[in-house]
Amino acid sequence: MNQKTTLVLLALAVITIFALVCVLLAGRGRDGGEPSMPPHCPSMPSSAQPWTHPGQSQLFADLSREELTAVMSFLTQQLGPGLVDAAQALPSDNCVFSVELQLPPKAAALAHLDRGRPPPAREALAIVFFGRQPQPNVSELVVGPLPHPSYIRDVTVERHGGPLPYHRRPVLIREYLDIDQMIFNRELPQVAGLLHHCCFYKRGGRNFVTMNTAPRGLQSGDRATWFGLYYNISGAGFYLHPVGSLAHLEDQFEASLVNVVLIPDNGTGGSWSLKSRVPPGPAPPLQFHPQGSRFSVQGSQVASSLWTFSFGLGAFSGPRIFDIRFQGARLAYEISLQEALAVHGGNSPAAMLTRYIGGSFGMGKYSSPLIRGVDCPYLATYVDWHFLLESQAPKTIHDAFCVFEQNQGLPLRRHHSDIHSHYFGGLAETVLVVRSVSTMLNYDYVWDMVFHPNGAIEVKFHTTGYISSAFLFGAARKYGNQVGEHTLGTIHTHSAHFKVDLDVGGLENWVWAEDMAFVPMAVPWSPEHQMQRLQVTRKLLETEEEAAFPLGSTSPRYLYLASNHSNKWGHPRGYRIQMLSFAGEPLPQNSSMERAVSWGRYQLAVTQQKEEEPSSTSIFNQNDPWAPTVDFTNFINNESIAGEDLVAWVTAGFLHIPHAEDIPNTVTVGNGVGFFLQPYNFFDQDPSSDSADSIYFREDEDAGSCEVNPLACLAKAADCALDLPAFSHGGFSHN
Repeated sequence: MNQKTTLVLLALAVITIFALVCVLLAGRGRDGGEPSMPPHCPSMPSSAQPWTHPGQSQLFADLSREELTAVMSFLTQQLGPGLVDAAQALPSDNCVFSVELQLPPKAAALAHLDRGRPPPAREALAIVFFGRQPQPNVSELVVGPLPHPSYIRDVTVERHGGPLPYHRRPVLIREYLDIDQMIFNRELPQVAGLLHHCCFYKRGGRNFVTMNTAPRGLQSGDRATWFGLYYNISGAGFYLHPVGSLAHLEDQFEASLVNVVLIPDNGTGGSWSLKSRVPPGPAPPLQFHPQGSRFSVQGSQVASSLWTFSFGLGAFSGPRIFDIRFQGARLAYEISLQEALAVHGGNSPAAMLTRYIGGSFGMGKYSSPLIRGVDCPYLATYVDWHFLLESQAPKTIHDAFCVFEQNQGLPLRRHHSDIHSHYFGGLAETVLVVRSVSTMLNYDYVWDMVFHPNGAIEVKFHTTGYISSAFLFGAARKYGNQVGEHTLGTIHTHSAHFKVDLDVGGLENWVWAEDMAFVPMAVPWSPEHQMQRLQVTRKLLETEEEAAFPLGSTSPRYLYLASNHSNKWGHPRGYRIQMLSFAGEPLPQNSSMERAVSWGRYQLAVTQQKEEEPSSTSIFNQNDPWAPTVDFTNFINNESIAGEDLVAWVTAGFLHIPHAEDIPNTVTVGNGVGFFLQPYNFFDQDPSSDSADSIYFREDEDAGSCEVNPLACLAKAADCALDLPAFSHGGFSHN
């Protein structure tokens, strides 16, 4: 290589190095430091929020830790030294079972919200077990005013007509622990040989667990309970590993008369495990707010440019929302879950008798922490919940609620016109959601309240988690499908009952039923020909009986509550209740326990709103369904529903016959039901037509211009760095 060539190559090398340095510096700040990054996405909109929170921040808020502590301290002082911590209480003790918010009377709440009257006294409801007296009973005590209580009012007789029988009380944790101790220390050692052979049993070990069943017995006053025995697989669901009936088995095992199935302890390596057998892949899609969140959460209140409401959890009844307003107008006073019921079948005692009434166990109490990025979008707003049950001190479920706005990936409305005139108009479906999840033993219920930009409210629940199972033997397939080598997935139904206190344009509402009919007629311009003309049928329902629709019966396709005010076109302003449910058969009415869940007879019923009918069920119905504390059918007594303050009671549910794809968990796909509350002539036109998210452009406009089409600016608006919070988990126990 000659000298000239060497110099040329050297010059090229210098130029290349210079160019690389320039590129490197271009990616750094002016001081040559770290590479420049886009600004962080704002957490709130840069402009002032166009919404405000109403002033009732405490009216429907669940009790705080401080309020719960104050109530418990006052009860301890007033009820005397004989009060025992419920976590340690025996049936023969006095203890405070629960403390939660006592909801204010509706009239007093509305007087405060709408007319500026002083707020009603903030009160708590305490359920107390009085076991240490000649006639043990359960009492309901109202304590107030909060935060500094000074009085106790016994409302048991007022609400229930007399003392509540002691056998109706829910089972305490201490009772379950004592039962387990009896089973593991006294009963299981009697079949030690069999259990060691099949399931690696060791006395004092924890490779077995029990599972509660309900109701308890066969008649009023019974407390006898069947407990299912399951093989406890470490790190996986024991629900898929039932053990056969142990009665008289040890003697037959010793005589070699029993066919013993060996169960391997595969831990998280079996098909029943939720641990994936493949490595993590690329990160899934992530939604975020490039210009800041478009809603706010302050305490128990949510506000956006369209919606405001208060949310909470009943310790037993579960999720509920109050004072729901769209564009400032109240649509509903209360929408709340009342009860969840699961009726099972099978050929084992535990399976065939089980009718779980979820409220007795506590759908608020058994809410679980929501997992960021799985249960809710990663960037949702998460809210804790405080409660006091079976304890002298409050506990907290971290991240018990999530609130988020979500693009549904679907247009709410759209039209692309290429006939006569050329334009496009549309609106992406973006909803506001509040969610909680109740984990009731094996099943997880996902509860959603969804708020749409057209004024519709969607209430729905999905089920997931582990199925209930039984040991496969005999004619097992009459009661489900085989889902494992020795496991039967047992048939069952899921039903949930909701209270919907609509106030459509005010308190005085009417119930209208509309449907369709084909009416024969002669063709007007050709009388010799006949046709079937489709027309609307309308009927005003005037009594509670007329507005009670049994499950499975034919009901009007359009049923709505309306005010006596009309929209611009002369129609009553109304809200339609649109069902989305495929419920199984209700419990037969000749069942001795059916009255405890008699709300299940109806897919929909409308009654007068009454303070003495606050709920369609009772936590005491589970343990005495043969003489229920609350029988919903008593609410329907032919009273007028014309021009009254009305409540709609809605049942949604489905039949579940478990199948192979329910292993390891039932999926939410296809297992979601609920209902819509849809505006029906409530407005003069679709209110979403004025949405700030709307898109419209014509053929003669530049759709790529920001001034014409906001989506054209998305690249600039979304040019920000996400500030993702660190992943956290609320824990596996309440503290």
